[in-house]
Amino acid sequence: MLKLYVTSSNKKEGKTFITAGLAGTMQSLGYSTCVYKPIQTSGIEHNGFMQSPDLTYIKTIDPYIDTHFSYLFKSNLEPLIASEIENEPIDIELINSEYSRILSVSDCTILDGDYGIMSPLAPGIQTTDLVKRLQIPLLFVVTPRDDSINDTLLSIYTAQEKGLDIRGVVINNIKEDCPKNLLNAIPRVIEEYTNVKILGLVPHLKGNFTPEDLITSILNGIDIESIFNVKIEKLDL
Repeated sequence: MLKLYVTSSNKKEGKTFITAGLAGTMQSLGYSTCVYKPIQTSGIEHNGFMQSPDLTYIKTIDPYIDTHFSYLFKSNLEPLIASEIENEPIDIELINSEYSRILSVSDCTILDGDYGIMSPLAPGIQTTDLVKRLQIPLLFVVTPRDDSINDTLLSIYTAQEKGLDIRGVVINNIKEDCPKNLLNAIPRVIEEYTNVKILGLVPHLKGNFTPEDLITSILNGIDIESIFNVKIEKLDL
């Protein structure tokens, strides 16, 4: 079974965009894929029902991708604060149980993180504790900004100190006007200071791109086999 937890140093790195691309790609390669978002903040009310905006977006890429969440909060605050405001405590044992069930029925399971890996989920429990409990490898998503190196190094150092399995880093949303010295520096410094590999460079997609555009961008820009630690015969054809 293939599994991956997609995370970043904050909410604005494009985790869900990369998750959607990876899920759509794996589904197109013949793997039954589920995107599981254990905790969704910033839920949206639609026709009297709460919806997960991130999982709704996943469905626009491929409606056949299975999606699931355990906790859905309307608040856009950190999960622990949102759960306290809405009086719904987060139970990581429940998340573990639902994750195990999803693993048993999917070829590929991708978890879409909400905040960063140090985000508190419950009293005394952070996202790092959940990742360790689930025994799932991490993929960090980074956008090329002036503060990307500092934020990413801090997150990776924390994951390493906690003994978590880091599969690699993807540089996302690379715009045409991105300074070349910055784009060259970020991958080089991350690899030099952490020994974590850069496994992909994904360009900014303009306008109303199609699911096919996103999947093509993922296939051309990301080392799928290294991310999932699997040999995919279709990629060699």
